[in-house]
Amino acid sequence: METRSCGVRRMCTLSLLLVSVCPLCCRSSWMWLGVTSTGVPEKQGCANLPLSHKQRELCRKKPFLLPSIQDGARLAVSECQSQFRHERWNCSTSERPPVFGHELTSGTKETAFIYGVMAAGLVHAVTRSCSQGNMTECGCDAQLQDGGLSTDGWHWGGCSDHIQYGTWFSRRFIDNAAKNTSMTRGGYTPSMMNQHNSEVGRQAIEQTMSTDCRCHGVSGSCAVKTCWKTMAPFERVGVYLKERYENSVQVSDRSRRKTRRKDQQRPPVDKQQLIFFNKSPNYCLEDRRRGVAGTRGRRCNRTSTGSDSCNLLCCGRGYNTHVVRHVQRCECKFVWCCYVRCKRCESMNDMHTCK
Repeated sequence: METRSCGVRRMCTLSLLLVSVCPLCCRSSWMWLGVTSTGVPEKQGCANLPLSHKQRELCRKKPFLLPSIQDGARLAVSECQSQFRHERWNCSTSERPPVFGHELTSGTKETAFIYGVMAAGLVHAVTRSCSQGNMTECGCDAQLQDGGLSTDGWHWGGCSDHIQYGTWFSRRFIDNAAKNTSMTRGGYTPSMMNQHNSEVGRQAIEQTMSTDCRCHGVSGSCAVKTCWKTMAPFERVGVYLKERYENSVQVSDRSRRKTRRKDQQRPPVDKQQLIFFNKSPNYCLEDRRRGVAGTRGRRCNRTSTGSDSCNLLCCGRGYNTHVVRHVQRCECKFVWCCYVRCKRCESMNDMHTCK
């Protein structure tokens, strides 16, 4: 019996050692690629990255997509922080796993946005790489090319963004649950919810696409126009998903034992709506256990009435005012030949931070 107990203790010690030595492999996800330095994934290789077994196998089969995977993750993290920079939850991340902290598993509106924007970022980066000719496996959208002349005098041509390939890869790389994510009698599972929100992010790329055209004709006339489909800048995708975040829908968690009958009778959720299980905390006070940073020390706008106002951002705790000295070059002039001469200008500005 003593020998068996000793063996169990050794196994536990070994497990803890492995987790401490390899935290990325054990406790992180592909989202870590969005906060790591450029070029690191290529140096580490697929086997040493924080990927699931399915993602690692896909990475080995298509290693040429690894730079696009990192670009997509970085694009998504940057846009998340841009959209929420004035909110109490400002999409804070950590370079150590888990990247988004408790919000990645909290089942809140913030979780929904994270999954949506990460899936959208992957589609955008992979599709852009295809259109730029960086990969032999995909290119422009051939379905729209040589589409014939329309009654309005234009035809499909140019290089339309091939979002079908980017969407296909995003699904293969991210999704784990069954394909059918429609609401069942008992509600959603966490995996189904995350997959639904990821699909909303992918559809955001398609919903924000635009048609660009170029005129052809004698002496600059527009006798014939060639048109193609192009993705919107990712900032526009971020705005689209932020609107979906503001109007997200609460659904029932099927993994919980008790589900109210009125939740079971709710109509199916629209495919373009973000969904969540739990109400968000107020994010006012720091909670290390849940990974909430709080708003203490955050910069606020004393004259604003929006979410960045000192009243809302500081949660009624008040704010401190600091005078900041700002020095910059000004009144620059070009001197022949060959340098620029500038003056040194100073200004004193008030800066307000939450108590």
